[in-house]
Amino acid sequence: MNRLWERESTITELKNELSQETGWDKHIIITMLSRMEKKGAVTHRDGGRAKIFYPLVTREEVSMQETRGFLQKVYRGSLGMMVNAMVEDQALSEEEIQELYGILDQARKDRRENSKHGNERGEKNASR
Repeated sequence: MNRLWERESTITELKNELSQETGWDKHIIITMLSRMEKKGAVTHRDGGRAKIFYPLVTREEVSMQETRGFLQKVYRGSLGMMVNAMVEDQALSEEEIQELYGILDQARKDRRENSKHGNERGEKNASR
């Protein structure tokens, strides 16, 4: 997917780029692309002699989906359990702790803002 997020590619282009790095041959790449097409992650258009493959999902969408899957599998969906495990393992630097505080502060502000706008919309709809 990383290659397709960088630019649309044919099977031959992907094989040339990935064969040295991964050892994958043309058939493996075709299988991977076929599976990703069935899952709705990529598609293709005819490009003359070769199909041109491109992503249907963004890197951010895939990252969020994978993160949720990891959190569910490893920590039964509990973000608190994951953070606690990192704290207990002393795996968080002071900089990372400050970054987490910033993320949480922003989340709180966003939630308040969304709640405020939700209430305004609800009040407008109720007055109709």
